[in-house]
Amino acid sequence: MFPALETHLKQTIPDPYEDFMYRHLQYYGYFKAQRGSLPNSATHQHVRKNNPQYLLNGSLGEKDDLIPDTLQKEKLLYSHMLSLPHLRSRQLLYDELDEVNPRLREPQELFSILSTKRPLQAPRWPIECEVIKENIHHIEWAPPQPEYFYQPKGNEKVPEIVGEKKGTVVYQLDSVPTEGSYFTSSRVGGKRGIIKELAVTLQGPEDNTLLFESRFESGNLQKAVRVDTYEYELTLRTDLYTNKHTQWFYFRVQNTRRDATYRFTIVNLLKPKSLYTVGMKPLLYSQLDANTRNIGWRREGNEIKYYKNNTDDGQQPFYCLTWTIQFPYDQDTCFFAHFYPYTYTDLQCYLLSVANNPIQSQFCKLQTLCRSLAGNTVYLLTITNPSQTPQEAAAKKAVVLSARVHPGESNGSWVMKGFLDFILSNSPDAQLLRDIFVFKVLPMLNPDGVIVGNYRCSLAGRDLNRHYKTILKESFPCIWYTRNMIKRLLEEREVLLYCDFHGHSRKNNIFLYGCNNNNRKYWLHERVFPLMLCKNAPDKFSFHSCNFKVQKCKEGTGRVVMWRMGILNSYTMESTFGGSTLGNKRDTHFTIEDLKSLGYHVCDTLLDFCDPDQTKFTQCLAELKELLRQEIHKKFHELGQDVDLEGSWSDISLSDIESSTSGSDSSLSDGLPVHLANIADELTQKKKMFKKKKKKSLQTRKQRNEQYQKKNLMQKLKLTEDTSTNLNRRDKDTPLDPSMATLILPKNKGRMQNKKPGFTVSCSPKRTINSSQEPVPGMKPNWPRSRYPATKRGCAAMAAYPSLHIYTYP
Repeated sequence: MFPALETHLKQTIPDPYEDFMYRHLQYYGYFKAQRGSLPNSATHQHVRKNNPQYLLNGSLGEKDDLIPDTLQKEKLLYSHMLSLPHLRSRQLLYDELDEVNPRLREPQELFSILSTKRPLQAPRWPIECEVIKENIHHIEWAPPQPEYFYQPKGNEKVPEIVGEKKGTVVYQLDSVPTEGSYFTSSRVGGKRGIIKELAVTLQGPEDNTLLFESRFESGNLQKAVRVDTYEYELTLRTDLYTNKHTQWFYFRVQNTRRDATYRFTIVNLLKPKSLYTVGMKPLLYSQLDANTRNIGWRREGNEIKYYKNNTDDGQQPFYCLTWTIQFPYDQDTCFFAHFYPYTYTDLQCYLLSVANNPIQSQFCKLQTLCRSLAGNTVYLLTITNPSQTPQEAAAKKAVVLSARVHPGESNGSWVMKGFLDFILSNSPDAQLLRDIFVFKVLPMLNPDGVIVGNYRCSLAGRDLNRHYKTILKESFPCIWYTRNMIKRLLEEREVLLYCDFHGHSRKNNIFLYGCNNNNRKYWLHERVFPLMLCKNAPDKFSFHSCNFKVQKCKEGTGRVVMWRMGILNSYTMESTFGGSTLGNKRDTHFTIEDLKSLGYHVCDTLLDFCDPDQTKFTQCLAELKELLRQEIHKKFHELGQDVDLEGSWSDISLSDIESSTSGSDSSLSDGLPVHLANIADELTQKKKMFKKKKKKSLQTRKQRNEQYQKKNLMQKLKLTEDTSTNLNRRDKDTPLDPSMATLILPKNKGRMQNKKPGFTVSCSPKRTINSSQEPVPGMKPNWPRSRYPATKRGCAAMAAYPSLHIYTYP
């Protein structure tokens, strides 16, 4: 537009950012170029100062007669200068017309983390871990027919463990950091140097030795020993920096033979009980099947046996899992897994598709909650529809969902994916949920553990779901920032529900662990959501497997910590590694689609739970009371006692009725590692010292008056006690002064009755409770009924809610 002006500016005015970096580097001695080689903006400033009209006399001179005012000329010049690429800041965004009304760009890595213009952030591994360069990817596939449990025949072979003495090691990791060592640093790609070939070298085309590999994301296999032609003993790697937690397995085999029957035996499992004893099968993935027939993971295996390892080396007892299998093809690449894998890269690919979706990105904001120990991003999704007014936005309640705090429980990721698929869809129910809630979603709390193939721990070597009360932000950043995020959220709005998605290795079906509420106003309310979920998913969810007892060993779990922070409906959702024993899915394994459907049922149940028509809620409460009455009768009958429940039977403690949760064998916390224990003690001492030095906050007049009355009363009572003591010491024959008696007796009488005016009121301030304002937690009194379709939500003429044994909605 102004060629002379643009050419002159290119020669005289440098890029401000480059000019700053050149001078910064030169100041610290990193740039040794001559001073004259640097762009000098001072020259331009000097010329402009001495001759302010030189720019206007050039290319703008022809326009002088069209610009009557000097101020307008300067505005036009300023507008044009800012539009030039050399002066435009990278931190400003301009509108479509390129007007001089810029706005600051959103901070990098706040909302625009993932972009198609940049590759995905590569996972960071501990520097001790070797990682192969191949990209492992599996397709999603739902089997057309139900996959039934294995039916034990009773004559399954129990192989004798022979180990390296009689077998040949065909695969073994060189160095695995175990207990006693701790995480120091990480890098993309893990260990430096050339990746060694750990599998044996084949002697020729007739060599039928299997080639093992597990040095990829979520892989877990430490050693493979060939004990017969088609028989292998496998040793799983423990969680890094520990000597236990062997349950999850995921590895690759190559050089398969179709007509042979192979036997695999895992020799170092730690749990005495397992779903493999009641029919669960391992998972198999064939690369040729995936490429040619579009078939993914499927349940396979025969002669499945879970038994105790008789090898006694004086350490903790081990358990074995053995199974036989026939591969579908010759020279195939196959994978075995404990459950359907879901890696950190899988999550990043999913979030990338959401970030680049022009519709979903409008109501789903992607943020970085924190960085893990290894430097991997812990993602936080905020999902809600834009509000019309600030008042509407502030009135929304929050729902917090998280998954994969235990990295080996990949079932949580598939339930989370089903939830995200639905809540980000254009379904009317999904739009309604986004209208009335703010969803805070943490899809992968422990990315480090997921990447390295741990079953339970982070790189700190500890179970994160036992340390939600930690003060060590640097050692447990993922849960420290999660807890503080929820704490800030509670200051802004009510959190209606918190749910952490887990997997369970010893019980079938899906169920919830909650926390008994001691507030009589909300008695049994924490059980309504699980009961509703049971009715919505009767062939997957078991209400009778739910438990609401808070054990001392679970005080550090997310469920209990969030409950103590004030979230009434705080749950751990446990989905089995096996399958269902209910309804139409009885004795069948869960598929990926089954778990994803549960994510939808969570959304559906949330709408039922918050329906303005309280018919379902009140009917569920009535059923819960009847169930509890039956349970109390059963307990007293077992004890051989009779009890009359017509009176105040609801005063019986629920914790006394319920048994302890059938949780993991790792329920007890290992405590902090030695190198962290001292740090925790120092921080605790500093915190105590800070509290002692902290000044007292200013008190209101009412508080000062109450404190004065209390102090005055205590002084009078002390005076009365001293006087009584002195009188008792006097000679018994000495008469008591009547005036003193009149002083003491009323004082002592008032003390005995504890009826001092003002004192009781100040200690127990009145709290006005209007039951009509909050009939049920989660209910919004002036919620527009029109937001719920009459056919589904809030229907006044709804049919009677079915009883518990039916588990279905009309």
